[in-house]
Amino acid sequence: MNEDLPDARDGLTQPERVVLKVLHDVQRERQGRHVPTLMLYGRVVEIMDMSQHEFQVILNRLGVRAKG
Repeated sequence: MNEDLPDARDGLTQPERVVLKVLHDVQRERQGRHVPTLMLYGRVVEIMDMSQHEFQVILNRLGVRAKG
């Protein structure tokens, strides 16, 4: 299965789904506080191989505001 193909149910690719899941988990862990972009990226690459550029493209596509 190609992880870059959008899922018919929600239009998300597997990497996008991973980013959103990790973001949700870290936000819950931090009790709703801001999640630094570098922290999020570090957690994401523990799960799947992803370049910084690909990560930024995904954040932009999802409308996530990235700060530091």
